[in-house]
Amino acid sequence: MDGLRTNTLHRPALAAARDAIADGIERDALVTIFGRCTVDYDGRASSSLGPGDRHVMLKPDGTTLVHTDEGQQPVNWQPPGCDHDVVRDDDGLVIASKRSNPDERLRVRFREVLQVSSFSGTDETELSVSGTEADLRRRILDDPALLESGFTPLATERNTPAGAVDIYGEDAAGRSVIVELKRRRVGPDAVSQLRRYVDALERDLHADASVRGILVAPSVTDRANRLLVEHGLEFVSLEPTG
Repeated sequence: MDGLRTNTLHRPALAAARDAIADGIERDALVTIFGRCTVDYDGRASSSLGPGDRHVMLKPDGTTLVHTDEGQQPVNWQPPGCDHDVVRDDDGLVIASKRSNPDERLRVRFREVLQVSSFSGTDETELSVSGTEADLRRRILDDPALLESGFTPLATERNTPAGAVDIYGEDAAGRSVIVELKRRRVGPDAVSQLRRYVDALERDLHADASVRGILVAPSVTDRANRLLVEHGLEFVSLEPTG
């Protein structure tokens, strides 16, 4: 329960609702919003829903679900792997969920928000079913070529001033490599964590040492990908297997 963090606003002003939703998205929380809204989708087809009372759920893996008061299926949705965003404009509060492959976007515009809630936590049962970071580590240690040809693991949980890195090794050219493992789609926080590890190890090694940082996860958000490029870090897409 130590990682559990909740926040709920009842009948918030739209500006306060925007801030609460943005905070939840930023910290990878599960965010729910209930209120009066319209829904528009553009992508492989187009669809729209007029004003109605609906419940919207934004999941940390990029899933978006729009529910009414009937049925078990959402009336509209976006799959895992999407980026969430929220903005306030003159016509209300807009939540956008988009992905680039295929190019599609779901927009939910709230004129009135009755409740916003966010929940941070973990589901240990889901972890054991879908695979863990330990499973991902085992895959790479058993078959280092999954990371790249010529990679040699040298240590796990190697300590640095910024914390313990998941896997430390060398590439085919003898350069030090830090590997950060994540079991699911990740955002900018994971990139910042990897950057701290790389900076810390570069300070520990001799001045001309070259340290590579590789983030391993099923996928990353667009913002995370931009940060990887900006910081000269790398990404390898790999799923854990239990």
